[in-house]
Amino acid sequence: VQLQASGGGLVQTGGSLRLSCAASGRTFSSYAMGWFRQAPGKEREFVAATSWSGGETLYRDSVKGRFTISRDNAKNTVYLQLNNLKSEDTAVYYCAGRDGPYGSSSSTDYAHWGQGTLVTVSS
Repeated sequence: VQLQASGGGLVQTGGSLRLSCAASGRTFSSYAMGWFRQAPGKEREFVAATSWSGGETLYRDSVKGRFTISRDNAKNTVYLQLNNLKSEDTAVYYCAGRDGPYGSSSSTDYAHWGQGTLVTVSS
């Protein structure tokens, strides 16, 4: 599967963005999907993941209650809604696909990666 992320941009603290990740191919519903991010000078870190049905989700603690992952299998797209953004959310955000039903917080569990989309939160 090929992945294309979009939706990043510049937003003020407390603002919102919605990231999208469009997948090619007809087997999107067989992949669990995740979002990761990498801030300048830091390692890539897990943000959120969803099962292939969208029924199960995982989040890193610092984004719980602010970010929401969802997917539309009919549109071959996974979303990440970012609310109440903070300066520490500034990073390049990557979507990733994992073969199998369940998401994971480990980047090594994902075989398919999209290019990143930059989110910049200004104070």
